[in-house]
Amino acid sequence: MKHVILALFFATSLLTACNNEQSGGLSTDLVNNPKSATQTSDKAPAITFDKTEHDFGTLLQGEVVTYSFHFTNTGNAPLIISNVKTSCGCTVGDFPREPIAAGKSGAIKATYDSKGHHGFQTRTLTVFANTNPNQTTLTLKGSVKTPDQY
Repeated sequence: MKHVILALFFATSLLTACNNEQSGGLSTDLVNNPKSATQTSDKAPAITFDKTEHDFGTLLQGEVVTYSFHFTNTGNAPLIISNVKTSCGCTVGDFPREPIAAGKSGAIKATYDSKGHHGFQTRTLTVFANTNPNQTTLTLKGSVKTPDQY
């Protein structure tokens, strides 16, 4: 009997919580986005990378290596890169802070510090820009050998 009463209590609570308009809760009408995420404009930037993955090959532990991911704004509006986030503190992404005009090129410089690492390593850089989609993932790979393995 206790289980039936408990189940009825939870069912009533759930129904009451889901009925926001009658209980004075916020309406979903407050969230209004007139443009769909799937719509595209002919006046939008687009970022096209020469390649999105780079393999450093074999590295000696402690080695600091750099690679530049080259891109072109293949859209019809200025490209703005707002941020580049890395998957690890051992990787740094340096990116242009000024808008890149349509048809122009730039580069994101990725630096990886292999200090304290060993074995096969994969690191990513997530590029945030005013494009659709707004994120692009770049990948660095390499095999780090300790001095006694080299």
